[in-house]
Amino acid sequence: MQISLPVAFSRNFLGHSPNWYKLLVVACLLLNPLVLMLAGPVITGWLIVAQFIGTLAMALKCYPLQPGGLLAIEAILLDLTDVRSVYNEVTGGLPVILLMIFMVSAIYFLRDLLLVLFTRLLLGIQRQYMLSLLFCLSSAVLSAFLDALTVIAVVLTVGTSFYAVYHKVASGKRREDDLHDHSFDDEVHALHHADLQAFRGFLRGLLMHAAVGTALGGVMTQVGEPQNLLIAKQAGWSFMQFFMKMAPVSIPVLVAGLITCWLVERLRWFGYGEALPTQVRQVLKEHAERLATRRGPRERASLWVQGITAVLLMIALGMHWAEVGLIGLLIIVIATSFTGVTEEHRLSKAFESSLPFTTLLVVFFAIVAVIHDQHLFEPVVQSVLTLQGRMQTGMFYAATGLLSAVSDNVFVATIYISEIKAALLEGSISQPQFEQLAVAINVGTNIPSVATPNGQAAFLFLLTSALAPLIRLSYGRMLWMALPYTIILTATGWLATMYLL
Repeated sequence: MQISLPVAFSRNFLGHSPNWYKLLVVACLLLNPLVLMLAGPVITGWLIVAQFIGTLAMALKCYPLQPGGLLAIEAILLDLTDVRSVYNEVTGGLPVILLMIFMVSAIYFLRDLLLVLFTRLLLGIQRQYMLSLLFCLSSAVLSAFLDALTVIAVVLTVGTSFYAVYHKVASGKRREDDLHDHSFDDEVHALHHADLQAFRGFLRGLLMHAAVGTALGGVMTQVGEPQNLLIAKQAGWSFMQFFMKMAPVSIPVLVAGLITCWLVERLRWFGYGEALPTQVRQVLKEHAERLATRRGPRERASLWVQGITAVLLMIALGMHWAEVGLIGLLIIVIATSFTGVTEEHRLSKAFESSLPFTTLLVVFFAIVAVIHDQHLFEPVVQSVLTLQGRMQTGMFYAATGLLSAVSDNVFVATIYISEIKAALLEGSISQPQFEQLAVAINVGTNIPSVATPNGQAAFLFLLTSALAPLIRLSYGRMLWMALPYTIILTATGWLATMYLL
């Protein structure tokens, strides 16, 4: 039976997403020009920002690239920004883009070594809360010296490998490519439903603890997050100076984060506390033993190469030989050259998870261009600068934290540090006051932004990863699981900012 063109168009529009979601996207696109005419560009800019956040919230219904991209295109057509501004934002975010393309892909070629190491760790620690604490603390330590996206890429690689192992055993499949075969859910549902649900909860907990850990460690050093480098440059702080300036706030926040991790695991609150099922543990153990017995000279040599490459990666990142993305390209070349991965189709698999998110990141920069061109944050900055003393420091922390939760924390930090630097040069604030505000901005853009996946690229990468839908990690569930951390860490950061600086 022939389908009419309008019906075919409606079915193709946004693919298999629900009809109500398609209608909602169309309604938003039609609403924005009307709001622009009635309320002006500022209100329309905030509306588009809210709509873009909505596309992220519905990431499991439809990947945010398409609806978010349509909003970005409409913003340009409505003259809320222009292509030059978008290009400037993309140029400024080039280090993050290179990181996503090359560094995240480089971790793919270290996955065998990571699976061996983390499998031993997972099977060796029986107590769930100890394993969660270790994941959170390890992510914090790594993020203090590496970029948070790199750390999340490592954790995702490990989580995906664990899921793939159980997938092959539970469904009887033998190829890793079958992981994304949607018929898997139907097969496993009948065979191992209880174990599968518990395993998903176990992985969700570990991933969220690791993601929060990247924020706990990322706030401490000037290399932990991209905005830290900018703040350190404006303040003229060295690596150790930056660490010492942040320590009165970052250390209490780290302690509070680890206590929160222990509490939610022991009390099984907010979706945490799911233990690794005995059957799944046995599957992973048998798989590890089977791999160990089958591992020949070539496989052992490959693991040695991956280990040496991982050490080289740590040294290169720690000593900042080059931009993180370029170091990732170096790792790709070395790891593939000495492990025999020279065919194009084998190389391309490494980029399958990173490129969709990189594309979404460019769309995100277009939304940031709207925020910049319409000066959406400037009224907040100016009002906070009128305050004095501790109230000013606390409000800078609160304002940057709130804005970072709904926008890009790098952009928020850029705007705020530029404003207070200008105030310092004008003589409106003193040097000690400037340093206190710089600390407040850095902590504000790193800690409260754990509230939503919007604030930190690492959280957004986790939400839009291929593993997230497999373990049912939706936007709403991330908000819920991040809630205890958001409340405790934000309150701890605010108290430390107000009374310990």
